[in-house]
Formats: sequence, C-alpha cells, structure tokens
Amino acid sequence: MEKMLAGCFLLILGQIVLLPAEARERSRGRSISRGRHARTHPQTALLESSCENKRADLVFIIDSSRSVNTHDYAKVKEFIVDILQFLDIGPDVTRVGLLQYGSTVKNEFSLKTFKRKSEVERAVKRMRHLSTGTMTGLAIQYALNIAFSEAEGARPLRENVPRVIMIVTDGRPQDSVAEVAAKARDTGILIFAIGVGQVDFNTLKSIGSEPHEDHVFLVANFSQIETLTSVFQKKLCTAHMCSTLEHNCAHFCINIPGSYVCRCKQGYILNSDQTTCRIQDLCAMEDHNCEQLCVNVPGSFVCQCYSGYALAEDGKRCVAVDYCASENHGCEHECVNADGSYLCQCHEGFALNPDKKTCTKIDYCASSNHGCQHECVNTDDSYSCHCLKGFTLNPDKKTCRRINYCALNKPGCEHECVNMEESYYCRCHRGYTLDPNGKTCSQCTEGPIDLVFVIDGSKSLGEENFEVVKQFVTGIIDSLTISPKAARVGLLQYSTQVHTEFTLRNFNSAKDMKKAVAHMKYMGKGSMTGLALKHMFERSFTQGEGARPLSTRVPRAAIVFTDGRAQDDVSEWASKAKANGITMYAVGVGKAIEEELQEIASEPTNKHLFYAEDFSTMDEISEKLKKGICEALEDSDGRQDSPAGELPKTVQQPTESEPVTINIQDLLSCSNFAVQHRYLFEEDNLLRSTQKLSHSTKPSGSPLEEKHDQCKCENLIMFQNLANEEVRKLTQRLEEMTQRMEALENRLRYR
Repeated sequence: MEKMLAGCFLLILGQIVLLPAEARERSRGRSISRGRHARTHPQTALLESSCENKRADLVFIIDSSRSVNTHDYAKVKEFIVDILQFLDIGPDVTRVGLLQYGSTVKNEFSLKTFKRKSEVERAVKRMRHLSTGTMTGLAIQYALNIAFSEAEGARPLRENVPRVIMIVTDGRPQDSVAEVAAKARDTGILIFAIGVGQVDFNTLKSIGSEPHEDHVFLVANFSQIETLTSVFQKKLCTAHMCSTLEHNCAHFCINIPGSYVCRCKQGYILNSDQTTCRIQDLCAMEDHNCEQLCVNVPGSFVCQCYSGYALAEDGKRCVAVDYCASENHGCEHECVNADGSYLCQCHEGFALNPDKKTCTKIDYCASSNHGCQHECVNTDDSYSCHCLKGFTLNPDKKTCRRINYCALNKPGCEHECVNMEESYYCRCHRGYTLDPNGKTCSQCTEGPIDLVFVIDGSKSLGEENFEVVKQFVTGIIDSLTISPKAARVGLLQYSTQVHTEFTLRNFNSAKDMKKAVAHMKYMGKGSMTGLALKHMFERSFTQGEGARPLSTRVPRAAIVFTDGRAQDDVSEWASKAKANGITMYAVGVGKAIEEELQEIASEPTNKHLFYAEDFSTMDEISEKLKKGICEALEDSDGRQDSPAGELPKTVQQPTESEPVTINIQDLLSCSNFAVQHRYLFEEDNLLRSTQKLSHSTKPSGSPLEEKHDQCKCENLIMFQNLANEEVRKLTQRLEEMTQRMEALENRLRYR
C-alpha cells in the first residue's frame, strides 16, 4: 500500500511539474524564468533526489549538425553533464552511451565503455562538433541496431532493465524518422525527444514515446535547455514499474510515470487483457482482393492459391498450372497433367523406370526372375548371365566366383598375395615394406635416419595432455629400429626456454630412450617455438650431438609438436632447416595456428603437416606420421638398392634364368666393378680379396685374357652362390667399414 501511495504521489507531482509541450510552448517565458531560478543552487537540488541504485541503459543522441553553432554545442554538453550528476553510473546500475550525428553517426562511447561517472564526464567534454547534415533517422536506426545490442553493453531484455534514448535536435531531419522511431519504441525503448528552436513539433511527437506530454519537450534556444535538468531528474529517477513489478506483458513493457503499459511487436495488436498479443487479421479488416486465399503475416498479408493453381503476376489472381508446359517436367516420352501435378508415360513397348521419368524398352533382363548374380545380357529370344571383371561364371550359368590369380600363377609372395580384378600383387605384413623385386619384404623403418623431436611444453598444454604427447613420442620410437647404425633419435622440450632431454648419441636402444621420455618433466611456461627451431638447427644435428656427417647422406628429420600460437617467429629457422636438408614434420593440436604449421612443414604440406582438433585423435596422427617417415625411408632405400631405377611394384613371376636382386655384396663380388671403383676402398687387401674372389669363380679352362664381365652374368643368383664362401670371410671386415659402405650406397643412388 505504501508503494502504491508513493507511486500515486509521484504521478500527481509529475503532472503538476510537467506541463504539456503545447502549453510550455505558449508560456515559454514563464518556464524559462523558473528554469533559471532552478539553477541558482543546482547541486542542492540534485543531491536531494539522485537516482541511487537505479538500473537503466541510457543512450544520448546529440544533434551535431552545422546549424548548431559552437556556443550552442557547448550548452548541449553542459546539459548532458548536469544530467549525469544525479545518475548512479556503474556496470550494475546505470550504463550510459552517447552518439552524435550529422550526415553520419559517430559513436562517441557505448554502454560498456565506461564504468565510472568521472570517465563519462571527461568523454562528454572531449567531444568535437561534426558540423554536417541532420540524419536523425539514421542515428535512431544505429541506436536500435547497434547501441542497444548486448555486444555493445546493453543488458538482455529478460532482465527488464529500462532502455532509454534522450535525443536532442535543432532542425528538420533530412531522412525519415517516424518508422524507425516506431520500431525502436516497439522493442521497448523509451524515447525522450527534446527540440530546440524552430523544430517541427509533429516531428518531435513522431519520435518521442507516448504520452507525448511526458516524453516530448520544446525550448526556444539552447540556453533554455538547462531548464529541463530537474524535469529529467524526476523522470529518470522515478521507479520503473517494468523492472520492479511482475508485469506479465507478452511482448514489451513500457514504463510511464508511476506505472506501465504493455505493447506488442509490429504486426500484432494488444488483446483486451492489455497484456497478451495477437497477430492482426488484416485479411478480415481490409479489402485484400485475393482470388482464392488470404494469409496473414506479421504486419501484412499475402495471397495464395489452391493446389494446382499458381499466383499470377499481380499477386492476387490464380491461374491453373500446366505442369507439362514447363520444360522441367523431365518426361522422356509423354507428360500428362494430373491433379496438382503431372505424370510421365512411355510409348507402347516401353516401361517407366523407377525415376518415374525415363523409359526403357521391355526386355527379358527387366524381369527380377532372371537370377543373374552380376549382369544380365539380352539375346534375341532370351538372356544370358555375365560376370564382372575378375570373376568367372559357375556351372549353374547364373552365379559368379572370383578368379584366384594367386592360386593360378603361384607368384611366390613372401607374405601375402592379393587378388585384383585382372591380376595380383604381393603385399607385406604391417611394419614391412615390399622389396624392389615385388615379392620379398623388409621393416620399413630399419633404415638409417637422424630424427629430432621438438616438443611444446608450454602451459597451454597442461600436464594431462603432456602425458598424451609423451605416449605419442613413444609410439613413434616403437616404429623405429634404434641403434647407432639405424635410427638415432634426439628430443628437445621447449617453453620460454629450450631443454635438450637427450641428443642423437645418448641412447642406443629403444628401451632406454622410452624410459627417458617417461621421466621427462613438464616445463609449463611460454611457447617460444622459433627459439626451439633455432636450437634444433644450430645444435641438434651437429656431429658433437650424434648426427652423422652430411657426406653419408643419412636422412635428417624433425617432428615439431605444438598446441598453440608461437610467441616468436618460426619462419626464419624453419626455412633454414629445410634449406639444409632437414625434413620438417609439423604436428598441431587444438589452438595451433595453421599458417605457422605451414611455415614449419616441408613441402608438400599434405605429407608433412598434421592437425587434430583435440588430443583424442593423436593415435591417428601417429599412424600417418609413421607412414610418412616409413615412405621417406623406403624412397631412400629404394634409391640405394636400385641404382638403375625403381623396379615396378607388380611384376610377373620370374623364370629360372632371370636375375632377381642386385645388392651391394653382389657388386663387390664383381672384379671389374671393384677395379673400376678402387678409390672407394682405402685398404688394398679388400681390393685383393675381391680380385681373389673374382679369379676363384672363373669357369675352369677359360683363358685369363678373355674379357668376361661377370656383372653381366646371365644368372647372377648362381654367381652369388659361388661367391658366398668368400663373402663370409669378408663379413667381419665389412662390419668395420660400415660408414664407407653407406657412402658407397649413397653414391650408387645417383648412378
């Protein structure tokens, strides 16, 4: 009861203090004198009724056109500062934004910009006059679409925080204002319109909220605008019933002094209960002239037609649809109009296909009873069954069975023989790769490689995910043959600094290496990826840290793992690494930046760049990465083992007289080869051994002076068998010459 009495008292007081705009215009002199008297002690009046704890989103829209001179512009800013004095400004109470407009709209500050009154005052005092046109409608549209958006700081409508516009203008708008102002009011925005000087009063009323006597004001000049300060103090500080009461308005609650009213969205009207809304039935209220159907839409109506009819160009009449007249019916033979649609028909002797458009000549194979498993082919008076490639017809002349080329040809595959449509090929078990002869298999990653992991240990990763990364590293290590002669692996962890967990020379076994990975401690700081790449390039691939000399042509590779943006540049050191023969694999997870990964990865990036949205797919990346490393090593091994070029992957079964594989020991067994390339062997006794081997395998009775190139023997396998005994004697010696042999293999790669 006390709240209701207080509300009534404020309503009566407001009606006494706030004269209608027309009356104020007629008695302007008297109002001005009262306004001047009110400013005799402004601070005293303001402090007596400040808007303490009052929640509101208030946006000032200030006319900054060329018709407002410098003195008047200063008066407007003083007026705004006076209004600010009694507002309780803060993020949880009153938020203030300000637009000024001329030919364009300038957003001086938004509802979220400032949190203290002093900041707002400074921003108002710093404003600069635009001195251009008067696009009032554009300014209101900006406030509706942008200034009162949640992105700019407006609180959600569901919180019932009053949204208020206070617009000041001194002239006629150069654009339409009535429609956009109505839209703003329909969304629940309360608009106070203040006109100065020769402003059309009807224009002000088209802008301001109803009742106009409470929201539309007109003063003679900018000096008199200060008389409205106390008026707005009472209006803005009055309790907003929409935010304090349970109003039950279906669409919008509009505050009026001491009470509220419900309003509906455009295209709806208020029901008799004054709270709920219904769509306006314009079809019933207006002469719509629709020939068949009228359908209401919010704020308007549209004409529609019954099935089988289409709306004419005038949007009112309906005409029967000739579906067959359209070129889009798609009937191959005939089109027949039906009720609301059309049907396709075929000529005599043809049947309609399941697509209901095309036609097929009736044949024996069209029957589902032909029983052919693969293909039915029409004959003159019947049909026959055919099989697809790679299959043969069974004795029942209907079903098909796959041709087992592997069984027919007995290809001699070491692991698996796989049938194809018209042939077969040999395939190796997982972890093996097919040798150049197309039949035997080797572990594709047993070849030599110098590999360095560069692992992101930044705080964005987290300890749990760091354990996943360690498992990822362990999985890659498991796929390699770790030894000084095969794969050597090093690991760097980086954060704001770079730490060498182990170098290429530290471990000779996968077991010890995985133990070191398991005990690796998480750094958990920044992300200096570029610094890590620099460390890797300058140190990790040096001979001092275990890298093999470049002359050995052992592949060098780095796997760079990151889960976010680097805090330094990565392109310089990644480019240097790639330019110096290091194959760069980039692995990104989560917030890793694609551009950075592309800068790190070698070309082509589809084979060297891997990305996953989260750590759940790390196993998939691991398998792809293993395959990529395996392919790189396979390419390297293929070039070493096949100096004359790569052999085809699918080959026919060799006859007994055909040569099979030429490896490095075969070449050493050839005396001519050893003599011609003696510069590759530093020790005379190795050359003498190969010459001895050559003489011991010459056919009995053949003259020594006969020129006979044993490297071109018709059956190299027989030559190998004869040479095996001597080769075994050289085995220990060859072990000591491993690095020289690697150099030899790499040179042979380019012959």
